[in-house]
Amino acid sequence: MCFSMNASLAAGGFLLGVGTMTVKAARRPSEIPFAAIPLLFAIQQLSEGIVWWTFAHNAPGLNVVMTQVFSFFSHVLWPAYVPLAVFLLEPPGWRRRLLKLATIAGLMVGLYLLYSMFEYPIISRPTGNHVEYVSPHFFAAVTMAGYLFATTVSPLLSSEGSVKFFGALALASFVLAYLIFARWFISVWCFFAAILSVVVALKFFGQKRPLTLV
Repeated sequence: MCFSMNASLAAGGFLLGVGTMTVKAARRPSEIPFAAIPLLFAIQQLSEGIVWWTFAHNAPGLNVVMTQVFSFFSHVLWPAYVPLAVFLLEPPGWRRRLLKLATIAGLMVGLYLLYSMFEYPIISRPTGNHVEYVSPHFFAAVTMAGYLFATTVSPLLSSEGSVKFFGALALASFVLAYLIFARWFISVWCFFAAILSVVVALKFFGQKRPLTLV
């Protein structure tokens, strides 16, 4: 988390358990990517816990590595992964066609940010009891708009209520994090989204339909 090493590790450990159970609750292969969202957030939060550790133990080499690991999730994985996971859940129709466009847009954003990470490596530093990730290319207007569309609007396009609910929470947390924690936005919003990913489990816990192949 953005507030302390212990909070990051606690959030990561909690989501590790929730995410494992959610993946096991998926009944179709096409559900697994969406079910894995809490598990992936667990890995990201654990990586930020290590980033915090590097500040306290003066480990600059490890800091560089774990900063890039965290940033791969925040910059590259999520804009490409979220719309694809929602797309795989959606039956044929106009929503699925829009989600295909969202997936393509998210992939483009992710690839651009991956390129930017190589050209301008992201730096993490502790400021004001938070982790600040120095990543100016992330905040470019076009990049931010594409990122927001891929990660929060795409779930709102779903025909499933629980998926829409996740998208609505993600969008609300995006606005809240940006308005209150703009300097530490990347860290804070990733934490909010990680905790809110628990609602992904609502789609899977308790479902009892038989396993199918699609």
